[in-house]
Parts: sequence; C-alpha cells; structure tokens
Amino acid sequence: MRWNKTTNAETTTILQLEQALGIPTAVATILAQRGITSFEAAKTFFRPDLKALHDPFLMLGMSKAVDRILQAVSTGEKILVYGDYDVDGTTAVALLFSCLKTLTSEVATYIPDRYSEGYGLSSQGVQFASDNDIGLLITLDCGIKAVERVAEAKALGIDSIICDHHLPGEQLPSAVAILDPKQKDCLYPYKELCGCGIGFKLIQALTLQQEHDFEVLYPYLDLVATAIAADIVPLTGENRILAYYGLKQLNKAPRPGFELLIQNTKKKVLQLSDLVFVIAPRINAAGRMQHGQRAVDLLCSETTEIALPYARSIELMNGERRLTDEKITEEALAQIQDLKTEFSTVVMQEHWHKGVVGIVASRLIESFYRPTAVLTASGDQLVGSVRSVKGFNVYEALVACSDHFIQFGGHKYAAGLTMTKEALEPFRAAFEQAVKERILPEQREPSMLYDATLTLNEITPKLFRIFQQMAPFGPQNMRPVFRTQGLKDAGGSKVVGKEQTHLKLEVTDFSGAPVSGIAFGMAEHIHKIKSQVGFELLYTLDENEFNGVKTLQLKVKALRFTE
Repeated sequence: MRWNKTTNAETTTILQLEQALGIPTAVATILAQRGITSFEAAKTFFRPDLKALHDPFLMLGMSKAVDRILQAVSTGEKILVYGDYDVDGTTAVALLFSCLKTLTSEVATYIPDRYSEGYGLSSQGVQFASDNDIGLLITLDCGIKAVERVAEAKALGIDSIICDHHLPGEQLPSAVAILDPKQKDCLYPYKELCGCGIGFKLIQALTLQQEHDFEVLYPYLDLVATAIAADIVPLTGENRILAYYGLKQLNKAPRPGFELLIQNTKKKVLQLSDLVFVIAPRINAAGRMQHGQRAVDLLCSETTEIALPYARSIELMNGERRLTDEKITEEALAQIQDLKTEFSTVVMQEHWHKGVVGIVASRLIESFYRPTAVLTASGDQLVGSVRSVKGFNVYEALVACSDHFIQFGGHKYAAGLTMTKEALEPFRAAFEQAVKERILPEQREPSMLYDATLTLNEITPKLFRIFQQMAPFGPQNMRPVFRTQGLKDAGGSKVVGKEQTHLKLEVTDFSGAPVSGIAFGMAEHIHKIKSQVGFELLYTLDENEFNGVKTLQLKVKALRFTE
C-alpha cells in the first residue's frame, strides 16, 4: 500500500492562520489544505449556523412547487410522495410526508419495489397514483430523467413536482416544477445537496411561505443528517450545517424509529460514522431484502409502540442481509481463484441475492484490488453491480463494453447493468480489455492519504479537542490522518481481543512520554515490534475511556517497518 500526503498548503497561509486563530501548526496546516484560509472562513467552519442556510426560493422552480402544494392542500387534492428505496430516498419521503401530514390528511407514500420496478419513477407507480385518484405526484431522490413516466402521469391528469439531486439529461420532464440545483439556469448557490436535502429545502420554503418559525423544522434534521451520511455527499457548505444540527437532534430528541435503531450503537453520543455504519445499513436492508416502504413506516412512526414492530422487522432483515452478503462474498472469492483476468473481476452465480451484489463487489475489492462486477440472474437475464477502485472511472470502461448490455447506468465509481446470459463471457473479456487499456499503474495498488506528520510530543489534549471541533467528518472533510516516524515499542505493546487478532501498542519516538494505540487486525506484527524493529504509523486521534479515566490513543490505520 502506498502512503500519499495530502496536497501541501501555502506556508504563508498556514502561518497567518496560526497567528489569527492561535492554533497549533498541524491544525492550521489541515485547515489550509481544506480551503479554509482566513479567520472568517475558520469561524464559519467551526461554528456552523442555521442562519447561514440559503433562501430556498433561490432554487429554480421553488415558488411554483410551493404554490402547487398549497393549492392541493387548500382544495383537499390527494398528494403522493414518491421516493427511491435507498436511505436518501426513504428519509426524504418520510421527511416530506411527515411535514405534509401537518397540513392535510390527503397524503400517501410510495416506494418502488427494487426488483419488480427498479430505480426511479415507474409505470406501476404512476398507475397506482391514477388508481387512487392522486392529483399531485412529488418525486424525491429520483425523477430528473423520468421524461416518459412524467408524461404518462400528465396524460392521466396527474401533475408532478420533481425533487432530485442527480445530473439532468438533455430533456427535462414536463413537470409543474423541478427542484434540482444541478439543472441549467438554477442559480442556487450550493449544488451538493442530497435528495433528502432538496426535500428539506422544500419544507423550509413551505414554512417560510406560511410564516412559521424555523424551529418547527428541527424535528426533520435527524432525517437529513442520516441521508447526508449515507449518500456520501461532501461535508461542506449547507451539508455541513445540516449534518451538524441533525446530529444534535439525533442525540437530543430522535424520532421514535431512530431511537430504536440507535439502541444498537451502544454509544452515548452518535457521530456521523455511526449513521454510516449502523443506522444506514439497517434502513437500506428493508429495500434490499424486502421493501423500502418498511423503512418509511419506521421513520414516520409517531410513537415507540408503533415503531417497535417495524424496527424488529428491519433488524431481522439486516441480520439476513449480513449473512447473505458474507456467504456470497465467500463463494465469489472462491470463484475468483479460477479466473484468468488480471486487471478486473467479473463473477456470477444465478442464485445470488440481487439486493447485496453491490455490497459484495465492494468487499471483493478489499481482497482483489481491481474494478469488479458481481452478477446474478433475474428471470432470463443477468443483472449486477459494478464497483471501482480509487481514481479509476469504471463508467467509461463500461461505455466501451456497452454493446454487451441491454441497459446500464451509473457514475465514476459505481454502476448497474443488465445483459443476456449469453453475453457474460464476451463481457468479461471486453471489460478486462477496457480496464487494461485505461487503468494507471498507481490505480492498481491501494493507497492511503495522510494530512500531516507529527512527533508524539505534539499530541496533546488541546490538539485533540480542536480536531474534534472539525466534526462532522465525511467527504471533503475527512477525519485528519497523521504520520509518525521513528517509532519503537516502549515495552507495553501486546496482543489483545477475544481472538487475539488486535494489537495494543505502547510506542515512543523519544520526543516525549510513550503513547498508547490500538491497531485492529494487526496482531501478526507483535514479534517484530517486540524485537525493537523500527516502524512508522498512519493513524487518527481517538479517546479511550477505562474506569472513568479518558486518555488519548492512536487509532492505527496502517503500519510499516522501516528497518
């Protein structure tokens, strides 16, 4: 694995930040690397403020959307809130439905079936709206490319409002209003909202139009923070503000559905990473294993008693999902041993569960670091998910193989595809060739970024407190990673854990007192470390609490020997 340093910042900028803010060099360096180069920018970054959210009416189409919704409310027209089956879609549907329920009883939700309907606005969904006398259809986290489906709805007398954050196609749907900051001529200042974030801007506009206080929106922030975490959008601008206050809401007064899921974290204070690794997989499990409507029902439950059966059901689905993807991963790894490809991986078994093939593709990359497709049967066709490695545009490689697909779509790092069973072997060969022609040597080996080099005596409680204030962490604001060189065992390093697979470190670089650290899954290094061989670490700073006493520790991400 290669270790790469984050791009260097200007020395003069670092010095100015140090002096203006009275902060250590390491903090000033990381702020400058992240584009925070002035006192005012740092103040905005460290003190997110809901008052800094943009006026929602700056978004193209917002006035029309609000007027059409309030018209439907005033006339008792039926409204259908329609969203994707993933975390972003289901939280967005729960958010808008919960808000509209305070205005009208004539509102319902619809989540498409992942397997029979697929992603986006479906003909079945449009027909459901028609069958139930829906007059207004509002899509969330989908719809920007649903030109034909919106036309179908229009022909049936149903108006549509599109709330999406994906890139529009050349032709826009004939909707009453389209809310998407990425559409041409939209002057909205922040372009990186997730689908639930767009939904939040809509209810913010509705609140303003009705002259209600912003405080009425606080209960919805837990949904927005969860969607931001799960959808891996940049933790900048409005996303940072919404995630910051959404976490406060989750920790202070979560909705009943979240309260039951949070019990699984066993944490006193939730961080954004807990939403990514604990909450989001459970919400996603509903759409993967059964139906995403279960997640909406959970998130819209007004009491713990109502939410409890949904939470139990989702917990069971998540357990099933985990066992399923572990089993398929094991079978896929065995299959890879027989493949003759060097630059890519394409595996297939007809019995594999469609809901987890994307997860399996990501797991396979952990063992075989190369662009990977995992396929399974769907009727008389094959469907699958493709995942990529850092820096490699797998979508471009798939375009080169597009003759072998019935359909495909996606982006740089992830895609989905459908093909005939006969196309499998030709696709495998074409994908191998396409990747081979495009992949760079450095993209064939995993790499890890670090932000700054520290000596152990620079690690202080003050430094840790400042870095904690940089949270919430996520894309474009990752938790800082440090490198320390010239390390040796200070005498207390040992193997720990039930299976004796982890490494509890006590290290010194002779700059000060020894520092402890934890290196999960690295127990094999213990003999070399105890023999006083020199090494270096990449790590994040963490706090360990034992018997009520808190101490700083290194949370090791990578270790390599230097002697």
